[in-house]
Amino acid sequence: MSRIGRLPVEIPAGVEVSVSKNEVKVKGKNGEMVRQFLPDVTIRKEGNEVIVERHNDEAFSRAIHGTTRAVIQNMVTGVSTGFKRELEVLGVGYRPEMKGKTLVLNVGYSHPVEVEPPAGISFEADPKTRLIVVNGYDKEVVGQVAADIRKIRPPEPYKGKGIRYKGEYVRRKAGKAGKTA
Repeated sequence: MSRIGRLPVEIPAGVEVSVSKNEVKVKGKNGEMVRQFLPDVTIRKEGNEVIVERHNDEAFSRAIHGTTRAVIQNMVTGVSTGFKRELEVLGVGYRPEMKGKTLVLNVGYSHPVEVEPPAGISFEADPKTRLIVVNGYDKEVVGQVAADIRKIRPPEPYKGKGIRYKGEYVRRKAGKAGKTA
């Protein structure tokens, strides 16, 4: 048995979960999510738990068992508490700022880069600490938006300038050795 897949998903107070065939609907204070799952697993709700079971021990069924349970857990966590991803902006003159709901990045280009938040996503930017926070209830979308922001100016290995995840280690290179006489 999958160690992750056999664990039940606890449903906290304030979250409604409905299961019909292989479609799961989760509704909470942050939003509502609906997702279809493959028929290789059976999803059922018992009391305040969601249980995921697989039909056989084929390799694909074993793989999708834990994945399905993890995705359902992320849906429940997202609509109840939400997810956030933090990014740091490093570099002289580099700064993030908010213009309404739009994130404006000054990161060394000839123009400021504006990032519009997709549905269910909100940004927070602090120009003093140069920190960007991406908030949302869908873990996949939060991660993808954070990756797209990082892709605007990835950290470079010589001076370390750019946008990186908070706590990310960027390996530094030495640079030129210089002329020898």
